[in-house]
Amino acid sequence: MTQKKLFRLSAVCCVFFAAVLLTRLPWVLAQTNENDSSPNFLQVADGATLSDTVNAQNEFRIGVQAYYRYAFNEAILAFERANSFRPGEALILDWLGRAYYRSGMENTALRQWQFELEDVSSSEEILIRSRIEMVRNRRSLLPLMDDDRRFVAGGRYPGRTDSGVYFRQPSSVLVNDDGSVWVVAYGSNELLRVDVNGIIRQRVRGPANGFDRPYDMVRGIDGRYYVSEYRGGRVSILAEDGSWQGYVGSRGIEEGMFVGPQNMAVDDEGYLYVVDYGNRRVSKFDPDGVFILSFGKSDYDFGGFLSPTGICVLDDRVFVADGVTKQIQVFDKNGGFVETLDTEGLAAPESLRALEGNLLLADTGRILLVDPNSSITRELGGFGTQTLTNVRVTGAGVDSNGNIVAANFIGDEVEVMTSSEDMASGFFVQIDRVIADRFPLVTVEFSVQDRFRNPVLGLEGRNFLLTENSRAVSGQNFLGSYLSRNYDVSILMERSERTSALREDLAAAARDISGAEGNIISLVSAGEMPVSERVGEGMLAAASRAGDYSPRWQFDLGLRLSASSLLAGEKKRAVVFVTSAVLGELAFERYSLSELAAYLANNSIAFYAVVLGGAEAGDDIRYLCEETGGEVLDLYRPGGVGAVLKTIGEKGSGFYALSYQSGHQTNFGRNYLGVEVEVYLLERSGRDRIGYFAPLE
Repeated sequence: MTQKKLFRLSAVCCVFFAAVLLTRLPWVLAQTNENDSSPNFLQVADGATLSDTVNAQNEFRIGVQAYYRYAFNEAILAFERANSFRPGEALILDWLGRAYYRSGMENTALRQWQFELEDVSSSEEILIRSRIEMVRNRRSLLPLMDDDRRFVAGGRYPGRTDSGVYFRQPSSVLVNDDGSVWVVAYGSNELLRVDVNGIIRQRVRGPANGFDRPYDMVRGIDGRYYVSEYRGGRVSILAEDGSWQGYVGSRGIEEGMFVGPQNMAVDDEGYLYVVDYGNRRVSKFDPDGVFILSFGKSDYDFGGFLSPTGICVLDDRVFVADGVTKQIQVFDKNGGFVETLDTEGLAAPESLRALEGNLLLADTGRILLVDPNSSITRELGGFGTQTLTNVRVTGAGVDSNGNIVAANFIGDEVEVMTSSEDMASGFFVQIDRVIADRFPLVTVEFSVQDRFRNPVLGLEGRNFLLTENSRAVSGQNFLGSYLSRNYDVSILMERSERTSALREDLAAAARDISGAEGNIISLVSAGEMPVSERVGEGMLAAASRAGDYSPRWQFDLGLRLSASSLLAGEKKRAVVFVTSAVLGELAFERYSLSELAAYLANNSIAFYAVVLGGAEAGDDIRYLCEETGGEVLDLYRPGGVGAVLKTIGEKGSGFYALSYQSGHQTNFGRNYLGVEVEVYLLERSGRDRIGYFAPLE
């Protein structure tokens, strides 16, 4: 053999061995750090070839990266290919289920997670079964199932402990949108804002001379607060920040004066109603404290109050409880007597609050829900074996997280009551994204919800624990909750034959939506082939132009396109559908109604429908609104559509972010790195685990 031929053979051999090495490199590198506690992924298993493992690894990485870009369909395809190379691999099935879930295909997601259970450890099995149960329950829960909902002790904010006294004799509570609650402390002459962990964040003691036995606190429609002062015989007005602004009324028996003012209410026009306990009447004032009228004295229609306590305004009716007669009296807003609710068995009714069209009543040692139309009364929760010697609930409300918060005047504490179903199910925690482009600094974004998809608000760093391989991470830092009032909107325009005759209304809707202060991300025309229009100048012209209207317009594809444009933006977001209220025969040709609702809900996108031409929205449109927290709106409603859309930014999101310093070894960016987030609040908890890849080195 000549030297030249020998050289050629050596070169061929080098190329061959190099190719083999490169083929094996992902697998080889995944095994080099045997002492590293970070999880290696998709090892060569019995019955699996090296080629299948490498292909599965590559497709898996593509799927993870697509998922974090919110390209869920692309992620599904990649994970399906990975699963074809490594069938039944638990890690692949877990991610495949996640991608299907975020894409709205919940049945398919549940199947993947069910398959995953066949190949996981006992600790992972608990997490997966909990997730499966939560998603299944969400799909089957109906409003009627809540008729027997019971609340049990979920925590307490004590006014005094061995270390000292924090407040005395709480008489009332007022819930806030961020999950915190104002506590009116009658005994210590102050107001306290308490967060969800029971930590006092703010104390308000009124003007220079202080409060004189504050009893109740309500919020005006302009954001100001009213605080009744029982012994002071007056009502204080406070600014949103708690600073004192002035008084309403003074001590006395004349009209507009008080003797022992207690509970209060504000109607939808901002008028203030004050229970004047000593004068046995209710006084009505305008938002600035100008006296309007009083009612409740004995006359031809009504026998008069003996001991007026709680008060609530609901559907243009004023409900007033009487502690002596143990009844709830009903009046109109002008003080005219209407009727007495047929509520039997009340012990000593105190405060009244509106709750989803019903009355929440504090009745000594129990909390009742009263239907104002039928008078049907049912008990939501009580204080167990405690007796009236240490329990007197004088005020109660439902906080932003669905808990009943009750002021126990005698017990010197605020009780937090949670539904027994919520206690058992815990929280639904979903890691939305892991950002590792500055590894080892890692940021985890996630949402926390209850079993009804309602966001859990007010959580702080103390409520979270990040772990890697069951060990707490280093440098965990709470980056905050998503409190921004900014929100994104995608406008979806129906391009049917019906709306072709309503082009002026289409333009009016686009104009009203544009003025709602939200960021318009996209304008989608749902015609025979839905397309994205240009946003900005010319948008109104595009909304009302002639052409592109078709009897074969496709709602489902238009909605998916519209919603997908929102995924990478603000956490508060909504699709606003401008429609004739008739979806047409091709509305659900590609995606079912339930899949569309799940796609929106699982990605925290609210659905609003702006109905043109005075039509009535069908059940399908109303279903999408109800499932996602949106609303059906008439185009020419009082105040305009934009006024309603502005409330999107005011709603809580339940999104949180944490950062930490990872201790994983990346293997030049090839290792799959796991992370888990756990959430704790009072007696409830939840968790999620996921993984990511560091940048390739």
